[in-house]
Amino acid sequence: MTDPARLARSAALASVGTALFLGGIKGYAAWATGSVAMLGSLADSALDLIASLVTLFGVQIAARPADEDHRFGHGKAEALAALFQVAVITVSAIGILGRAIRDLSADRVVAQAEYGIGVSVIAIIATLALTRYQAHVVARTGSLAIGTDRVHYTSDLLLNAAVIAALVLEQYLGLRGADPVFGIGIALWLLFGAWRASIEAIGQLMDKEWPEEKRRRFVEVASRHPELKGLHDLRIRTSGNRDFAQFHMWMDPDMTVAAAHDVVEALERALEAEFPGMEVLIHIDPVGQVDHPGNPLAERDEVAQLRSPG
Repeated sequence: MTDPARLARSAALASVGTALFLGGIKGYAAWATGSVAMLGSLADSALDLIASLVTLFGVQIAARPADEDHRFGHGKAEALAALFQVAVITVSAIGILGRAIRDLSADRVVAQAEYGIGVSVIAIIATLALTRYQAHVVARTGSLAIGTDRVHYTSDLLLNAAVIAALVLEQYLGLRGADPVFGIGIALWLLFGAWRASIEAIGQLMDKEWPEEKRRRFVEVASRHPELKGLHDLRIRTSGNRDFAQFHMWMDPDMTVAAAHDVVEALERALEAEFPGMEVLIHIDPVGQVDHPGNPLAERDEVAQLRSPG
């Protein structure tokens, strides 16, 4: 059986290699054609390389086990790496946007469009091959990092198609200004991607709760346990590729410590089976115990709310 870590690493290296190859040929095409759209595509490939390297570095740090200084592990290294990528993408996109606006006002014409079109076709073929391999790796390993990288490269297919359209419209159909207009569109697309990535990264750093659907599924799994009489003060967060959950549960006050321990252990195993890699911390309360009166965030019974008709 193939080692999942080795398989994920090979996919990451394939991503780095593809970005290097595409960056080289797109650099020549951008120089030969003077196309702003091609320049934007070159910048995207350079960002792909940076993203692959930074993500790989961040994932390696995030995979380190907890130590005396980081008892919750190092998972937030992935979010920090993502914010670094966001900064690089934003600066590059602003530069491309400025260049496109200048070329639009100067009525500049691209040259040797066949180079840009040929390079973009090669880029599409190489990207298709990479995303197919990444899909295979994700299916075998479930790697979140490789899955995210695959989504990014899939969007690159549209970017390369946009470059071809810009060059054809500009040089062969005589639609002046098409190239800088597409360049502006690419720059805005990069800025949108940076904004979307920053929201997810900041959410992790701020310990944002899970989406409601996933949170409800957690409560539903916990509620299957017969000894659980109620569940409150539920807090769930994600750090890198790991999830952390903690909550209070009502139990029979006459139960022995040993029996309560066995119940908690069984519940933790059930939750970790449904949500692999998650760490669960459970606090036991006797049925009816209220620690923070009037605080719905702490005292709302999640199981009762799950079963309520509304």
